[in-house]
Amino acid sequence: MGQTTMMKSNTSGFEALARWRRVLLGSSLAGIGLLGLAGAAGAAPRPDYTTERGIFLPFLNAPEPGTEAERSPRLGLSFGSEVHPVLMDTGSTGIVVSASRIPDINDLPSRPGRLTYSSSGRIMIGRWVTVSVTLWGRDGASVSTNPLPVLAVDRIECAPNARNCTPTEAPRGVAMMGVGFGREGDSQAQSTPDTNPLLNALPPGSGPIHHGYVVTREGVHVGLTRANSRGDFRFVKLDPNPAVAGDWLGIPVCVVVNDQEPSACGRGLIDTGVTGMFLTLPPDQVANNVGPDPEGRDALLPGTRLRFRFGEAAAYGFTVDDADAPLAPTRIVLNTRRPQPFVNTGLHVLNGFDVLYDADGGYYAFHARNGLHAEGR
Repeated sequence: MGQTTMMKSNTSGFEALARWRRVLLGSSLAGIGLLGLAGAAGAAPRPDYTTERGIFLPFLNAPEPGTEAERSPRLGLSFGSEVHPVLMDTGSTGIVVSASRIPDINDLPSRPGRLTYSSSGRIMIGRWVTVSVTLWGRDGASVSTNPLPVLAVDRIECAPNARNCTPTEAPRGVAMMGVGFGREGDSQAQSTPDTNPLLNALPPGSGPIHHGYVVTREGVHVGLTRANSRGDFRFVKLDPNPAVAGDWLGIPVCVVVNDQEPSACGRGLIDTGVTGMFLTLPPDQVANNVGPDPEGRDALLPGTRLRFRFGEAAAYGFTVDDADAPLAPTRIVLNTRRPQPFVNTGLHVLNGFDVLYDADGGYYAFHARNGLHAEGR
């Protein structure tokens, strides 16, 4: 995508390679053989959410009922006047916008700032300015925040081997709202929880706020309440981030390739900012299952079976080159050069699951939209 939306990776390239790999889930989930991934984290107890302060913001580009989510979600963002669309990204942390969009920017408290989107290689350079923002949903619902740091971008540089980046001075179309957690170790050292707008939002009502959110295909619930957390959510306990107080590490996940145990266990990320999957596995885990993709890079061969399990909360699998299922990533970018297994699922997981993040308690949860969790029932 161009600078207007500032997608973190080359979405058009992902779509062109969609025939290579898609996810098989939904009604056929039980037939994939999602059984016993060794080393998965145990089930977490269900927290008790008793607060009532929350608000639902429908996405500006929410899919029509009965259709699939294919595009990264967008909300409206304003600094007190004009409302601009902004991509809501669970794979980064912090609002990142063109400096020209912030009124009276030179009168605001500021400090130097930068953030790198590792999936695209774009390096956003500017200044963190402290300002209140208002977030808008499609139906006119809105919520304002406490003053928080916002990265006002003056220029874009490109990391070595960037996948999708053009150096730019004074960019005018930057608009990204990162609401993720545990991202400081991925070239986002300055993106601490105090920059997360959903954790600094002030939903209507009185009383305490339970900081967190629920992301669905249709929109985002800001603030965890008794109402928006009810139903069959299944929870995973997150590990505290030892480097950042009040933050949490990524979701525990285990991956099996072609039913070969033991599984590779590491961290996972549900990322609404990309349509593809980024997968890191040790070389022996994918031996004899790798060949060149159309761009000449290492890729999993068509027919390779992958299975993922997030604790006891959710599990799904897919066969590379299955082109029809609604949870399909448009591409898998494979990395076998890092020791720690990692999976960035991309946004299509929202076609099968609503996801909940509890920033106060350190929990992540999945609610299967089709009533299936594949395991545990």
